[in-house]
Amino acid sequence: MPTVLDDRALNRATLARQLLLDRADLPVLDAVSHLCGLQAQEPQEPYTGLWSRLRAFAPGELSGLLVDRKVVRTHLMRRTVHLVTAEDALAWRARHAPMLRQRVLGTYRAEFAGVDLDELAADAAELASDGEPRTMPELARALAGRWPGPAPRALGEMVVAALLPMAQVPPRGVWRTGGGARNVSLAVWLGREIDPPGRHGPDAPTGPTAPGGVNGAPGGAGPGRPGVRAGGAAGSHGSDPVGRVLVRRYLAAFGPAATADLRAWSGVAGLPGAVAALRPELIAFRDSRGRELLDLPDAPRPDPDTPAPVRFLPAFDNALLGYQERGRIVADEHRGLSVAGERVLLVDGRVAGTWRTDAGTVAVTGLSPLSRAARAEVVAEGERLALFLSEGECGRVRIAEAG
Repeated sequence: MPTVLDDRALNRATLARQLLLDRADLPVLDAVSHLCGLQAQEPQEPYTGLWSRLRAFAPGELSGLLVDRKVVRTHLMRRTVHLVTAEDALAWRARHAPMLRQRVLGTYRAEFAGVDLDELAADAAELASDGEPRTMPELARALAGRWPGPAPRALGEMVVAALLPMAQVPPRGVWRTGGGARNVSLAVWLGREIDPPGRHGPDAPTGPTAPGGVNGAPGGAGPGRPGVRAGGAAGSHGSDPVGRVLVRRYLAAFGPAATADLRAWSGVAGLPGAVAALRPELIAFRDSRGRELLDLPDAPRPDPDTPAPVRFLPAFDNALLGYQERGRIVADEHRGLSVAGERVLLVDGRVAGTWRTDAGTVAVTGLSPLSRAARAEVVAEGERLALFLSEGECGRVRIAEAG
């Protein structure tokens, strides 16, 4: 029988993979790559996420990577905006395309009845080929003449979040800089077409998810479609090279994990073929609920008694959202915090409170009373965070218990 890993063992493995057990001495680009990107619909949150993970993080480094187009903000996993490396954006976007379409259609299906999504994608690609950054409403207005059926919001979301691979350009996401979301073709922004999908793999779309119009299928972009490098399938028949990369990369950053966790992180349901192909090189465990967990053989699984330092996590951090079963890091009664946009505090590796900034002060609200030792550690780490966020202007921390 496979070894059973309880929540504490899984917690320490997660903290190690997520660079939260010990801050890492990694270049920022390598950290973003290792983490498979950072969820980033709140533009400033990745800075706190990396500050909590890297030993010497300077926010200007991340801003510079964004301006230099080495990292990009784009819709990817779970149809949410992620900050990912340019290489990962190009390699992964086509593999996520069917999921992105399905998720937008899940909200706006009635508005796109009878709409040929491939034709709409072609029109959007022609519009975006000039490289001019546009807001979502601007894109919708420009396309509305030929596509009057969908409401502007639906039309804009379908184009920006699903049909056309796009990047949100700076100053959006630059450190301590505001700015609305202005979108440009990902291929134009990076000077490269996105990689084609492996269309003949065991997880390739078939039946109701095959490429076509909205009433046939919300297929992804493929060879011959705008923004995708032509040249046929990636890899040989029966292979899913991008899927296998996703599985390996996910386990390196989040394992040990169940296939349901992989689906929850990526939003992509069609990865069983990639998992099956990799099984000979993976090892298996069970969690305390009886689920099978897969992992890379040489990935870190620290002793469950390894001390875990206090960590402040940003809103929508993937350390929580990267799993279907989140008991390894948050109690069931507080699970909703991870999807409500609350910034959370980890004490002994588990969610123990929330935090926000108030006039430069880091204001902590504990979910239960903190011990004297834990409180002192929270104050010390909170002061460092306050100084980071205020660029040295304020180092105050305030702690309150939940009402």
